[in-house]
Amino acid sequence: MQFVFIQGVLKPSMHSAFVLMNAELGKENHIVDEIKKIANVKEVYPVYGVYDVLMIIESDSMEHLRETITTKVRKLDGIKSTLTMIIVKDQ
Repeated sequence: MQFVFIQGVLKPSMHSAFVLMNAELGKENHIVDEIKKIANVKEVYPVYGVYDVLMIIESDSMEHLRETITTKVRKLDGIKSTLTMIIVKDQ
């Protein structure tokens, strides 16, 4: 079963982040399906280890990136915690 969701290559002029998520047991696939519906999500994967889901997201502004993660991702049913890592790109 393939869960990879790719909308395109990250653009150098955009703000991007990796978001790692801990999910409630059994909610991983539901979370992946819901994240696929969020605008600006470039990739999403279920993963094994300390975290359960990995997402790559980009936006035209840091504020919009923060707002999407805070209001759309972190409030999804089944997400226990998140860790956001902003991607530093060469200028």
